[in-house]
Amino acid sequence: MSLKLYLISQRVNNEYDTYSDAVVVAENEEAAKRIHPSGCIYTRWNDKDNEWQFKHNRDLYAGSSWAEPKDITCTLVAEAVAPGYSAGQVVCASYHAG
Repeated sequence: MSLKLYLISQRVNNEYDTYSDAVVVAENEEAAKRIHPSGCIYTRWNDKDNEWQFKHNRDLYAGSSWAEPKDITCTLVAEAVAPGYSAGQVVCASYHAG
């Protein structure tokens, strides 16, 4: 498994309390687009419901702080990742609080 660094960005959800960009660790572009910039391991994209969901105490909550994977731009930043990083990790993110 070869891990890479990707810059993920979105420009469709620009309200307050949203993310615009993040640098993430992933195997490929599709995997990178499915990483939420919050870095929360309980937040996942749900294909069936077509939304980001946060799991808390067995309940699922919809999230609106990020864009759908189809609206995310993904740019390769680095081919190799230093030891200690793992797939799904968020290195840094840009959050716009309001």
